[in-house]
Amino acid sequence: MKFVGRDEELQKLDKLLQDNNQVAIAAIAGMGGLGKTELALQYAMTQRQTYKGGICWLQEKAEDIGVQVVQFARTHLDLNPPKEFDLAAQVQYCWRNWREGNVLLVVDDVTDYQQIKPYLQGASSRFKVLMTTRQKLGASIKQLSLDVLQPDAALELLKSLLAETPERIEQELDVAKQLCEWLGYLPLGLELVGRYLARKQDLSLSAMMQRLEKKRLEQPALVKPEADMTAQRGVQAAFELSWQELAEDDQQLGCLLSLFAAAPIPWKLVEQCLPEGDEEKLEEIRDDKLLNLHLLQRKGEGIYQLHPLLREFFQYKLTGLEQAEEFKRSLCQVIVAVAKEIPDTPTLKEINAVSLAIPHLAEVANHLIQYVSDEDLILPFVGLGKFYKGQGLYTLAQPWNQQCLSTAQDRLGDNHPSVATGLNDLAYIYYFQGRYDQAEPLYLQTLELDKRLLGDNHPSIAASLNNLAALYDSQGRYEQAEPLLIQALEMRKRLLGENHSSVATSLNNLAALYDSQGRYDQAEYLYLQALEMRKRLQGDNHPLVATSLNNLALLYNCQKLYNQAERLFLQALELRKRWLGNHHPDVATSLNCLALLYYSQGRYDQAEPLLLQALELRKRLLGDHHPDIATSLNNLALLYNSQGRYDQAEPLLLQALELSKRLLGDNHPNTVTFRENLAAYSQQNSG
Repeated sequence: MKFVGRDEELQKLDKLLQDNNQVAIAAIAGMGGLGKTELALQYAMTQRQTYKGGICWLQEKAEDIGVQVVQFARTHLDLNPPKEFDLAAQVQYCWRNWREGNVLLVVDDVTDYQQIKPYLQGASSRFKVLMTTRQKLGASIKQLSLDVLQPDAALELLKSLLAETPERIEQELDVAKQLCEWLGYLPLGLELVGRYLARKQDLSLSAMMQRLEKKRLEQPALVKPEADMTAQRGVQAAFELSWQELAEDDQQLGCLLSLFAAAPIPWKLVEQCLPEGDEEKLEEIRDDKLLNLHLLQRKGEGIYQLHPLLREFFQYKLTGLEQAEEFKRSLCQVIVAVAKEIPDTPTLKEINAVSLAIPHLAEVANHLIQYVSDEDLILPFVGLGKFYKGQGLYTLAQPWNQQCLSTAQDRLGDNHPSVATGLNDLAYIYYFQGRYDQAEPLYLQTLELDKRLLGDNHPSIAASLNNLAALYDSQGRYEQAEPLLIQALEMRKRLLGENHSSVATSLNNLAALYDSQGRYDQAEYLYLQALEMRKRLQGDNHPLVATSLNNLALLYNCQKLYNQAERLFLQALELRKRWLGNHHPDVATSLNCLALLYYSQGRYDQAEPLLLQALELRKRLLGDHHPDIATSLNNLALLYNSQGRYDQAEPLLLQALELSKRLLGDNHPNTVTFRENLAAYSQQNSG
């Protein structure tokens, strides 16, 4: 195996061996394929001058260690232990009469330390013992645990194996990095694939990647080592050695773990998959078998992970397991339960609490959805959509919402409540992305399907009316929005009661419409109702309360009630940062609103940094093509114009107008306002 990326490990290994006054036993431990034997070999080669007494290489799985020691002493040291001595006494004779100087004894691939230990007890402190093992040999043995290579070192190893054709890596650098990642940065896998590519010079890295994804561990490149390699087995064969040491229950747990995504796994999810299992027994299998054999890694408190290739290996073994189908259904039930707990508007705390389960939710959605019942079919997709939407990551939410709709249609047909949910959620994402033309037909389909399936009096109908009206409001289509908002509010009050969070939402949205139309007295009354209701239902510290505070502050700002507005803006901003984090579209909205207040008061030095923060945050979260970007550009331009920074103002006004025309149309209120701002600027500077 090419030796790359292990210099630090060599130094640590030497320190471990030299720091002991007694017999120094340093075990190089790790899963198969990490290059344990190669590291021991490299250490022995680089430290020849240190060990004047010689280097003795022993194999635990060959004949008895004692026999190997005696044979080495006879062959290389001209020692002749008396034949009448038993084997243990002959070994002790060898230790006493060994050539002068420090000695390195390497015992490769140790599986049972107790078989070796008696022979080592008579050796003096000049004998340094180095063992390679896939196990943890006990606290008394100094151990160097090997991990996979770092990504840069893995790429360097691949480059070294293709040194004769370096352009192959240069031309497909991204694919080379993907190849290293797919192999989990495992030295054995990298060397096998690198040598395979070196033999097949017309094979592109992309084609190699496709072959691996198709045949997985059975792809020929991973099966058979070349004769001059230190490793004597392919990846699957190397893992098979550890598999054979596992009892049936141990093997089953490994197979279950392989159904999770290639990501850290919260152990509580594993326990929930085996509700009838004994928690202590599971812990014993995990700690004494899988961790002990380095088939599993501990990533933190209660968090574990399989190496990607070991996951492939366990999945291969899963195909022949009687419990395979049961495990898949159980995992899906556990993951669906996680999805159900993700709220519509998750706080940062709720996002963090569920974040480790998200890759496993995606794994179920992408690869195990056939094991999810019709009733729960869309829940993994809905949960993923909420997770990303709750952070303002609409681009990441969108594919899950699209997949939700197509999966529901494929399995359940076009006339099903889950399809209506899929249509609504996808429209909702388009709405937040400012893609109003795509959102509207989906909202209309949702409303029509809900009416057909649920009748005219159902909370879902009210929700559809409210969402469609919010879209019309954003497009400046106030006359179409108002009757829908009033209808939704009346329906929610009748069906859900006067004190319900959905009623508060309707009050807030109707108030926003009146605010947009300059009907401030009506708007204020409804905003105050919504705020009071949200505080009562959700408590004083909730993102929805922050929304109400911010909306009311906007109203006061329009009325030049600056002191009241500033106090509410600051409250809303603080709440949003606390519950949503610093990187969220709602935080950008608060920053922008507070900046507008300062601008209105001529406090330009305070307004500018907030406008710049809002613009940068919106670009990062929403992309360059979103109505909110146009708004931020316009606001920043107005500030620059007021400061006499005309060269900076004009291009921003032009960008804002062009973007608004493209996204919202020529007649949208925002477009009209931006056009008027540009005209005023041009007139002001025409002389």
